[in-house]
Amino acid sequence: MTMGKVDAATVRRMADTLFIERSWKSPGSTRFWGLLVLASVIAAAGVVGDSTATVIGAMIVAPLMTPILGSALALVLADRSQVVRCVLLVLGGALAVVAIGMLLGWIAAPPDEFASNSQVSSRISPRLIDLLAALATGTVGAFALVRADISDTLPGVAIAISLVPPLAVTGLLITVGRFHDAFEAGLLFATNVAAIVATGTVVFLVYGIRGAARESERYVGEFHGRTLVAVVGVLVLIAVPLTTGTVSVWRDRILAADARPVAEQWAAMGKWQIASVEARQGVVVIGVLGLPPQPAPTVLRTALDRNGMSDADLELHLVGGRTHWCAAGGVTCEVKGA
Repeated sequence: MTMGKVDAATVRRMADTLFIERSWKSPGSTRFWGLLVLASVIAAAGVVGDSTATVIGAMIVAPLMTPILGSALALVLADRSQVVRCVLLVLGGALAVVAIGMLLGWIAAPPDEFASNSQVSSRISPRLIDLLAALATGTVGAFALVRADISDTLPGVAIAISLVPPLAVTGLLITVGRFHDAFEAGLLFATNVAAIVATGTVVFLVYGIRGAARESERYVGEFHGRTLVAVVGVLVLIAVPLTTGTVSVWRDRILAADARPVAEQWAAMGKWQIASVEARQGVVVIGVLGLPPQPAPTVLRTALDRNGMSDADLELHLVGGRTHWCAAGGVTCEVKGA
């Protein structure tokens, strides 16, 4: 069953758009790599500067959507050589973005290792809702390619789905040694890629791309059901850590909510003020404002233990002072960077 008429001209247009020429000097290749490098620099600079507008600009410029949707089209056409080429372009492009992110990280990484950076924090806790959003966005992107009359939605698709920014974040976090968070940002990218390929494959099949491709005398191989099984399997595989991430975020929110009143009561003893309370992977992170003398971190550690948070580590940032680390189950706190 198909939705609407897809003719040979549509398939030729889609193939010309999504399949990048093999030659490095071809217009398609130079455009792809040139835009990718520029988008990578823009994204990494936007993340370092914590600028949402700059990061959005990188999303619009980035050309990674082309080989990703090209992979979906090649899967539908069962064109193995194009599948391999598109996958290599995606992998090579991703590694290039990470490398550029690492380069800018070595040059401009802040002293706090991006701890207060909103662009970083929004991309290191992927959840199931991110997969759902990516599936919807990928569907719109594939639909816009099939229907030339709605192709003006593609810039919105580029903004809605995050490809280059999480890779730039991955590179930046590698440079400061935050390897777990770098993996999480990479997982967000993998989630979006899997969703685009899956939805693109389904949309192209539903629109009867294979039949139209035969009419255009393009090579069409034998499509096996196991291809769809493999695509769905990748989605399920991606969903497992996303489920874990969703549960982790939920637990962190509860932990932060429980820790805030305890921290506020502790800070009031020394007439200090709680600036922020959050939890990251089970670690309570608290920012405190005030004038010397500073309140004792061990007192807060003990108060958290008494209120059922003895299994959570404590990271205490004293503005005007140093950062203290109070390990779960301990009775002393150490000064970080001392």
